[in-house]
Amino acid sequence: MSQTSIPYIFMRGGTSRGPYFNRADLPTDLNHLAKVLVSVLGSGHPLNIDGIGGGNPVTTKVAILSKSKDSWADIDYFFAQVSVEDGLVDFKPTCGNILSGVASAAIEMGLHPADNGETSIAIKAVNTGAEILAKVQTPNRKISYTGDIAIDGVPGSSAPVELNFMKVSGSSTGKFLPTGNLTDIINDIPVTCMDVAMPMVIARAEDFGLTGYETREALDANEGFLNRMEQLRIKAGILMGMGDVSKSVTPKFGLLAPARDGGTISTRYFMPWSTHPTMAVTGSQCLASCALTPGTVADGIIDRPSESPTKVTLEHPMGKMDVIVDFKMNGTEFNHISAGLIRTCRKIAEGLVYVPNEIWKGEKK
Repeated sequence: MSQTSIPYIFMRGGTSRGPYFNRADLPTDLNHLAKVLVSVLGSGHPLNIDGIGGGNPVTTKVAILSKSKDSWADIDYFFAQVSVEDGLVDFKPTCGNILSGVASAAIEMGLHPADNGETSIAIKAVNTGAEILAKVQTPNRKISYTGDIAIDGVPGSSAPVELNFMKVSGSSTGKFLPTGNLTDIINDIPVTCMDVAMPMVIARAEDFGLTGYETREALDANEGFLNRMEQLRIKAGILMGMGDVSKSVTPKFGLLAPARDGGTISTRYFMPWSTHPTMAVTGSQCLASCALTPGTVADGIIDRPSESPTKVTLEHPMGKMDVIVDFKMNGTEFNHISAGLIRTCRKIAEGLVYVPNEIWKGEKK
């Protein structure tokens, strides 16, 4: 055989999709693992023509699962973001949309038993240390993907996947506000640097001369804006204690504008070099927290609710996403407790994916 076979499940999780692997079926060394994933996804070509990627950052994502040794968790979820064209793999961030399929995939792989009716699984996001409680529908101890829950950005409806994120404030940098400030001025643009589930740099769209209601295509074609955003993001990464982030997908970038379609606030989320077609689950928590926190760049563009927990509806390019945020206010200081979302997932395929032997011969190293 000139190629090595690897078992996998191909799933849509939220508004992303990609292969889900059992950690035991992959090389343990991260550098070797990265080479395998680049080959699997076909990174290095805009269409990922020699792999199973979809030519977009939301379709070149990977979930790697294993039974957890953590006393709290049942399943460890290790995430990899594979670049579309650059042959790079980033193991720093996590992904909440792909997380939407983790509980179902764990049951499909035999890593966790299914209960009758509904199954709860405690998941540890290894990349960031975040803890998530997931609930999936398992009638007759079988995963169900059929239901009436619809999410913007995905056609049709599916069974609900309930996600509750615990202890995600400062999950990547160790600080809710990594720079120590509610607002910083970087390249003459006011920004809020915040870390809730995902470290982010958040600005007002109007400060870039934008409305905040632009389509994904319009933003991706605006090279002047993207260049300014990237220069700002790199400087912010240093201020956030994250070092040189020029080749890292974190921190992510977000834009805010007043809501115009019945939501709480209008948002655009960047991955970071292109616009997310909808909204990232992890990013939604950070943007919702920024919106609720006095003194951030959200001041003046939102009527902040005072009750907790509260629903924050984020308007995005293809619709809306609701985030239920539980928080406490100590004076003007915002303390994030947890965030809950309802997502969906679907198993698309299952089988073997192949990589050339010169990349990996199946040895565990």
